Amino acid sequence: MNKAPLRIGVLGSGKGSNFEAIVRAIRSGNLNAAITLVLSDNPNARILEAARSLGIPSNALPASSFRTKLEPEIETLAANQLADSGAELIVLAGYMRLIKAPLLNRFPNRIVNIHPSLLPAFPGLDAWKQALEANAPTTGCTVHWVDSGMDTGQIIAQASVPVLQNDTPETLHARIQKAEYQLYPEALSKIAAAR
Repeated sequence: MNKAPLRIGVLGSGKGSNFEAIVRAIRSGNLNAAITLVLSDNPNARILEAARSLGIPSNALPASSFRTKLEPEIETLAANQLADSGAELIVLAGYMRLIKAPLLNRFPNRIVNIHPSLLPAFPGLDAWKQALEANAPTTGCTVHWVDSGMDTGQIIAQASVPVLQNDTPETLHARIQKAEYQLYPEALSKIAAAR
């Protein structure tokens, strides 16, 4: 018997290119999932526009006075909206804030993220720039479970990307993103199958 699609809620802050890669995987039949809701902490984020154009419910969260996290009441609102949408798994797609108790407690061990490095190397912002500055021969991307730390959760899957001699931050980041668009849907497919 075929399993019902994995119901995914998405949190994003920016363009939503990983979100679009996930949608492509769903529509091509490579990922047995359905996106129930897209939320953004940025009302002008392109991910909201992308969701609307695809007919996927989307919402902007109220403005936060913090840069790296949301106030507990705003994160509680996000957790409630995601739960009300029927989401079983929360997928971070370019979400630029730390996840705190309201979401972690509402979705224990059910939040995943993709990070543009081979964790534990180069956590945090601009990981591709960190890799270049460190003269790393290889970097890549990591899908991991989200915990209360910054990019510290258990690793689910990784893909390597070589650092080329003539790489700029832009060229390296573009190649890492290409790897992300393949790795994230594959990792989500394994999570969906393992339910």
